[in-house]
Amino acid sequence: MKILITGGAGFIPSYLAEKLAEKPENKIVIVDNFLTGKPEKIPTSQHNNIKFIKCDVNDFKDISGVFYSYSFDYVFHYAAMVGVTRTQENPVSVLEDIYGIRNVLNLSKNTGVKRVYFSSSSEVYGEPVEFPQNEHTTPLNSRLPYAIVKNVGESYLKSYKQEFDLDYTIFRFFNTYGPKQSKDFVVSKFISSALSGKDITIYGDGSQTRTFCYIEDNITATTHAFYENKFVNDVVNIGGDIEISILDLAKLIIKLTKSSSGIVHLPALKDGDMTRRKPDVTKMKQLLKKENINLEEGLKKVLQNTSYII
Repeated sequence: MKILITGGAGFIPSYLAEKLAEKPENKIVIVDNFLTGKPEKIPTSQHNNIKFIKCDVNDFKDISGVFYSYSFDYVFHYAAMVGVTRTQENPVSVLEDIYGIRNVLNLSKNTGVKRVYFSSSSEVYGEPVEFPQNEHTTPLNSRLPYAIVKNVGESYLKSYKQEFDLDYTIFRFFNTYGPKQSKDFVVSKFISSALSGKDITIYGDGSQTRTFCYIEDNITATTHAFYENKFVNDVVNIGGDIEISILDLAKLIIKLTKSSSGIVHLPALKDGDMTRRKPDVTKMKQLLKKENINLEEGLKKVLQNTSYII
């Protein structure tokens, strides 16, 4: 199978590429423009079945050449501007990711791609109105540009299925963490501060809750969906199932790292820091076929991994 992974120099898609490359019959092309990805995250393969091309999916001329050269069977469209601070400070650049979504779908339908897998986000739910947050019953009500783009992307996929019969699967990622994650995200940011003895900063009182999914569980669930043709033309929450407050997360990381770091509270964010997030992971459990790796175990795995990027 010929597989394209966009944004493949990023945290989650680089792990995805590595996992898919375990099967030598898979031929994988990674594209990334290094806006948020890093060259050192691009995996190598013992089967020599990963190829990297520096490319901007938001530029049609750039990405179209890749599509027409390889005639992909499947596409994982994971390229996006990410990170709370970065996306809030660069809202216009975030909106430009809509071009990339449209480019990928137009090229997919015109070159015989069988299915597109799309990385959406828990952000589409906005401030939650029901728990757990279900893929089909919870309203999508976020006003942030990043979440709006993800919501538009989901609508594009459903529309292309209806009009062009292009199959899709949407993954709504909740907080995923692990080695190689950049410091734009809460777990890696807290670990970096704790390991260097710097104060850990928290927005507001830290009572806001999140669930956390170790990268291995994310990749296991999504690759099972791929290989087993599960949840085609459907949406799947990918996340943890145990809530923890951000304050308690900071305390746990300080304990595990035996750090002298203090905890400093900053003013609450004006927008975008939802009070709670807890996904309905019924579908994910069907894919994972085991219990999630618990947070403390996952954090220990990160701390034992020498490739962790600080």
